[in-house]
Amino acid sequence: MKVNLAYGQGHLPVELPDDRTTVIAPTHTPGLADERGAVLAALAQPIGARPLRQWIKPGDRVCILFTDITRATPNERLIPWLLDYLKDVPREHITLLNQLGTHRPNTTAELERMLTPEVVRNYRVVNHEPENPAALVQLGTTRDGTPALLNKHAVEADVRIVTGFIEPHFFAGFSGGIKGLVPGVAGLRTVMSNHGAKNIGDARSTFGITEGNPLWEDLRDIALRAGRSFLLNVSLNEERRITGVFAGDILAAHKVGCEFVRRSAMQKFDAPFDIVITTNSGYPLDLNLYQGVKGMSAGARVVKQGGTLILAAECREGLPAGSPLDKLLRSAASIEEVLGLLNSPGFIRPEQWQAQIQALVQRKANVLVHSSLADDVVRAAHLTPCHDISATVNELIRANGNGARIAVLPQGPLTIPYLAE
Repeated sequence: MKVNLAYGQGHLPVELPDDRTTVIAPTHTPGLADERGAVLAALAQPIGARPLRQWIKPGDRVCILFTDITRATPNERLIPWLLDYLKDVPREHITLLNQLGTHRPNTTAELERMLTPEVVRNYRVVNHEPENPAALVQLGTTRDGTPALLNKHAVEADVRIVTGFIEPHFFAGFSGGIKGLVPGVAGLRTVMSNHGAKNIGDARSTFGITEGNPLWEDLRDIALRAGRSFLLNVSLNEERRITGVFAGDILAAHKVGCEFVRRSAMQKFDAPFDIVITTNSGYPLDLNLYQGVKGMSAGARVVKQGGTLILAAECREGLPAGSPLDKLLRSAASIEEVLGLLNSPGFIRPEQWQAQIQALVQRKANVLVHSSLADDVVRAAHLTPCHDISATVNELIRANGNGARIAVLPQGPLTIPYLAE
């Protein structure tokens, strides 16, 4: 059978044997017939909160938090519709704040693609600065005593509107919700504390779990200290069409959205697979190998111990080269040495959480990567290059014998498989 893997801004076709391949894809949910109408209706009739217009008084400063270029949120539709809803608020009272987390700043050209040139031209648009003390305000501490720092534009606003989209998340349970504040506009030190080895290594810090997840609960506690925030989250299908709109109280609306997404995205299987092929859902989610760890983590949930996991991710921006993750991986001779460093008392590095999750996946399976990266870059990340997925699968079948079972996640972490207990 031919399977089209989400890859970059297109697809990567692979040929796989019909008799042993299981395709794991999201249950298709059709896009809403009137996306704009659904968004406006949700703002007027929110979950667990008053209509958004009733939150705003004359003279109020409004901060709209939007997701960065590594996320699939349809900002180019969502933000103009929201601003139209807020047309009675003077433009000089509105700040659009980019939820970069610890990612690089987005360029003006990228912001124009994300938000439309009209929005960038007519409104104040700000990249979050996670390492600039002057841009941050402390709101208590994290659970381990580290300062809990949030962007001052978000904290000092009279009205905060947190936008984004909901999908299963590999260590925070689900994206969206309070993640728009933390880590979205949190200080680097705060993110590093929350994403430390203890939280990342907790079995409850995984896809589909929020309540009871120590990492998510720490994020929640910090986010709520900023005061009330209005949520505008959406769910998406594989065509990036909006399938649901969840607006209102940042916890209540997010909970409804998570359950909606869970029904289509999470699928149960009785036994693991010898070979799992996964993606990182294509552009923009597969911009770099840092993001690609999410796709690895999704596939790892159903790969057999000692099996093979193949990730197809374009990685047009590299690892990125020179990033904290790149430096951390290159500093060790093996992925086991990376884990040793992360578990050393007092050791802490930016982006170590991705390295930790990658290492845990590699403890379970042999991980190969098909990408635009040079072979030496892939090997420096302690991974194995894969130039031809179809040919590699055939070789693995011969090595494993005729009983080898294959799973393929063409949309990557838009589908989260899991094994029955």
